[in-house]
Amino acid sequence: MQDLDTRGWRGALAGSQMLFVAFGALVLMPLITGMDPSVALFTAGIGTLIFQFTTQRQVPIFLASSFAFIAPILYSNQTWGLPATLGGLLAAGMVYILLSITVHLRGPGFIQRLLPPVVVGPVIMVIGLGLASVAVNMAMGKSGDGSTQLIDYHLAILIAMASLITTIVVAVFAKGLFRLVPILAGILVGYTLSWLLGVVDFSSVNEASWVSVPGFVTPEFKLAAILFMIPVAIAPAIEHIGDVLAIGSVTGKDYIRKPGLQRTLLGDGLATSAAAMLGGPPNTTYSEVTGAVMLTRNFNPNVMIWAAVIAMVLAFVSKFGAILLSMPVPVMGGILCLLFGSIAVVGMNTLIRHQIDLSQPRNLCIVSVTLVFGIGGMVVGSGDFTLQGISLCGVVAILLNLVLPQGAATEQSH
Repeated sequence: MQDLDTRGWRGALAGSQMLFVAFGALVLMPLITGMDPSVALFTAGIGTLIFQFTTQRQVPIFLASSFAFIAPILYSNQTWGLPATLGGLLAAGMVYILLSITVHLRGPGFIQRLLPPVVVGPVIMVIGLGLASVAVNMAMGKSGDGSTQLIDYHLAILIAMASLITTIVVAVFAKGLFRLVPILAGILVGYTLSWLLGVVDFSSVNEASWVSVPGFVTPEFKLAAILFMIPVAIAPAIEHIGDVLAIGSVTGKDYIRKPGLQRTLLGDGLATSAAAMLGGPPNTTYSEVTGAVMLTRNFNPNVMIWAAVIAMVLAFVSKFGAILLSMPVPVMGGILCLLFGSIAVVGMNTLIRHQIDLSQPRNLCIVSVTLVFGIGGMVVGSGDFTLQGISLCGVVAILLNLVLPQGAATEQSH
């Protein structure tokens, strides 16, 4: 009976609703990192189709731009350029594929042993807190690195606070489906206010044609960029497992067993590598869409295929892409003040939920060193072989966890 609900206009409507929920975060990530939002729409669509094909259309999940990669992409773009960054992201996708093979050979427990909560928690916290200055700079009308004032401070702070307050109000007070689109609401209010204050430049929108091919970019391979990007895949891989468990609890099915964690990881890895080949951001499973699935009770994965197809069609509407690209920085900055903080809270919650005892010297050392290295901007190595940011944190947390002797194994307790 469920299949009948996803054919024709009903399927298209259900799919567009899922895309609507994912849309705000989907386009925000490429706008922050200087990637093309139209390409991101296309690669989210193609990535979701690859995932659905790999998992044999069993899991109602939508894949789109991953926020975990924002800081590494910003650094890598400045250092090696976008094509080399894409080469690194393609390699990061291969990490998922290797994890998938390992899970297939050794079972899902292997990942929990290699990446326990005491490792994953602080790494996720660094992803959010390491970006705090970018969010604040953008909210004040500056470029992400704070070097250029793009919009007058007084106008910028007004727009940023309107975007932030709208996002908070919708997230906390809205009911039903509207509660799932706080980012989109914040973007709409911020963009409208920017337009009323004369901050938006519509010249690029007027010049853009209605239909054109998105600005795809092919990757280049630089060893330094690849070595920098590979460890970044650790945190999103763990996030992936959490999302698969979450959608399983919503639908009442065990997706770790069937289609199997190895298939879902493989789907995510192939989707991320495919996105990098075309110039799009890495893909990750979207928990907003899981929330929408829970709300609508529409568990049919075919709905995600509709959402993917609609995203790919929208990617070719270049006026739409030009409108997204004209979004002023304070709109994004205001929303990011909440978003990056909430990423850090996910990491903190990982430690709390698994009752990690931080009075234990072992746990204290792992969490402390990881946080200070990440937020402080520690760099290890020189020339082509440098590790910093999330990459360094991931490696350091894993090594400390493996090297430091186990006391009472509280990090394994749930």
